[in-house]
Amino acid sequence: MDEDAIDPKMNPRDVAEPLRRAIGERYLTYALSTIMHRALPDARDGLKPVHRRILYAMRRLRLSPTGGFLKSAKISGDTMGDFHPHGDAAIYDAMARLAQDFTIRYPLVDGQGNFGNIDGDNPAASRYTEARMSIMAEALLDGLDENAVDFRDNYDGRLQEPSVLPASYPNLLANGASGIAVGMATNIPPHNIGELIDACLHLIKAPEARDDTLLQYVPGPDFPTGGVIVEPTDNIAQAYRTGRGSIRLRAKWEVEDLGRGQWQAVVTEIPYQVQKSKLVERIAELIQTKKVPILADVRDESADDIRMILEPKSKNVDPDVLMNMLFRNSDLEVRFSLNMNVLIDGVTPKVCSLKDVLRAFLDFRRDVLLRRSRHRMAKIDDRLEKLEGFIIAFLNLDRVIDIIRYDDDPRAALMFEDWSRPHQATIQRATSESDYVSPLIGVDIKALELAEDEDALARGIVDDSDGGGSVPRRFVGRSEGLSDVQAEAILNMRLRSLRRLEELELISERDALMEERAGLEDLLESGDLQWKRIADELRDVRKKFGKDYDGGARRTVFAEAAEAEDVPIEAMIEREPITVVCSQMGWIRAMTGHIDLNRELKFKDGDGPRFIFHAETTDRLLAFGSNGRFFTVSAANLPGGRGMGEPLRLIVDLPNEAEIVDLFIHKPGRKLLLASSAGDGFVVAEDDVVAQTRAGKQALNVKEPVRASVCTPVEGDHVAVVGENRKVLIFPLDELPEMGRGKGVRLQKYKDGGLSDARTFVLAEGLSWQDPAGRTRTETALEEWTAKRASAGRMAPRGFPRDNRFT
Repeated sequence: MDEDAIDPKMNPRDVAEPLRRAIGERYLTYALSTIMHRALPDARDGLKPVHRRILYAMRRLRLSPTGGFLKSAKISGDTMGDFHPHGDAAIYDAMARLAQDFTIRYPLVDGQGNFGNIDGDNPAASRYTEARMSIMAEALLDGLDENAVDFRDNYDGRLQEPSVLPASYPNLLANGASGIAVGMATNIPPHNIGELIDACLHLIKAPEARDDTLLQYVPGPDFPTGGVIVEPTDNIAQAYRTGRGSIRLRAKWEVEDLGRGQWQAVVTEIPYQVQKSKLVERIAELIQTKKVPILADVRDESADDIRMILEPKSKNVDPDVLMNMLFRNSDLEVRFSLNMNVLIDGVTPKVCSLKDVLRAFLDFRRDVLLRRSRHRMAKIDDRLEKLEGFIIAFLNLDRVIDIIRYDDDPRAALMFEDWSRPHQATIQRATSESDYVSPLIGVDIKALELAEDEDALARGIVDDSDGGGSVPRRFVGRSEGLSDVQAEAILNMRLRSLRRLEELELISERDALMEERAGLEDLLESGDLQWKRIADELRDVRKKFGKDYDGGARRTVFAEAAEAEDVPIEAMIEREPITVVCSQMGWIRAMTGHIDLNRELKFKDGDGPRFIFHAETTDRLLAFGSNGRFFTVSAANLPGGRGMGEPLRLIVDLPNEAEIVDLFIHKPGRKLLLASSAGDGFVVAEDDVVAQTRAGKQALNVKEPVRASVCTPVEGDHVAVVGENRKVLIFPLDELPEMGRGKGVRLQKYKDGGLSDARTFVLAEGLSWQDPAGRTRTETALEEWTAKRASAGRMAPRGFPRDNRFT
């Protein structure tokens, strides 16, 4: 069926179309609206519509940088009512961001009151804060009254708003931008204005310059919170060349000497967009969980500046080692993702390189210059027309006064009067004042007596046909009358302007305007002059907002990442003796010092001791679960021995259905014998089962109802296995494979039951066990029980323990 077909029985007022097309068209409309009018900034002025409208509304409210402040509620209300019909909370949040010097490199709003802080606290309500435009915002609006940009109707057609601001500096890169649209996003870091203008000047001089050359002027971002960029130069160049990449940013820190060998690390600058309060909480969590065991404490002593104190656990700790651990485990080091996706012409989204963005700004500045120049020329032409009328009025002042005094319609009379001949009264007045030379005449009064000849014509003298003698040409005016504009200007002229010296001022103003107009004509016709003017304007901006401007110097510095070698945690922990105690219910703790292992300890009701052994804080403990998984615990991270400890299940991810089979100190290079209750097992290297995460590492594969039941060190050349049927089997150790993970091979054959215990021993020294009376017995004649692996074995020797355990 044709999807465009329409049922003729349908109501003609209803619109029928396929669902696929309807959804597609509406979603496309939504996507384009989000991209163009909400999320992506314009490459020309670097603003999104909401920011542009806020600044324009503040300008209409006359909130200049030198004027007074106004309530933020009034600003956001006017912006919402006139230009941005969205929530006032969203508008206020956007305006507050423009006032935060820790968020935006060059604030566009000068805020008074609580506009939030670097700890992540929100600004106060809009009714409590006040704002006005900053000097940087004023530079973005410069030229708005000179037809520099196009205006468009606001959302309801009542008012006009600028489609883009003139922007006398590259605000997109200076302040950066971020946003998420439909199917695309942007994230542009802030940069230094002085460096950006240097790059623009080079691009004007060499339009074909490469991105790598521009990086000599713009080495990288300049974040408002400072910090240290440790990304390699090649990676930064690649990011600016393609418009996408990431930049590593670290906190700035220093070592503060406390005397007597004591020291502390002081963080003075934190990475961009990192909330200080959350950063302190994260570092405190690292101390609590002992993920950075060489860090003792963190304190926030910040006031107006950043001062975060990091106190090491020992004065022997290397500061670089401590900070590198914190860089890896906290937001003291972050990666800023660069994605320069912008509206390159206000309409088309494009991922741009550094050169593309600067080129778009410079082309826009040229358009602004041309529009402002044409607007100025129009103003000059209008003023010159009025000046011509004023000059005619001064040359024929008595006639003008007569017309104004006696004519019924002076405006029409001025327009249709023949001004080609001077009024006789004017000539008589001029000749009577023999010492006066009118600047409008330009020659001495005696020139009136000159005869009419070619030479006089050449000097600007014409004949007065009424017999008044020869008069200067410039004295005459014109015969076609005054224009409507000139007549209106003369009628609106104040009486005080009729003084004699006004003639000099009119001539001076006319000559200056003519000279300026000639310069503008040359400018509009010459591309070289246009780029020279743009370069001069950029130099003025650099002088005003460059390194000498308050906060204009570069804040973010560059350094090479001194990647410290991985140092074992044991080497960073102060070595102290402890006694590890783990109860039957899995509660673990570390007692200070090596206590008597037979000492009576306190446990929870219904609980009792299970594992107790001496260790040191530098040791790592291995816990083997009945699920066949090994878990690694640092002895330095164990809870203290003052209380009952903590459940081992909370320290590692030991499932509730699994039990602890064994707990012991890790010894590098040692091998372990693992066995399941089904009688399967193998040998594993202990180094292979050390886990780096809470989840542990799987070694022995078991399925319910089979459980891991044996984990014992390999010490000897033979394996002894005893089953639940009390049969013992001894076989050579080399019959067992060494594996990293698996089910293993059959150790002993059973008809009923399974494996009870297994151990390794030296055959020549015999097999030992404790009898029921607690005495150690050793059997050396073991030929009766020795056989091949996976045999059934024979009944245990007389006196073998009833629990079927070797120890």
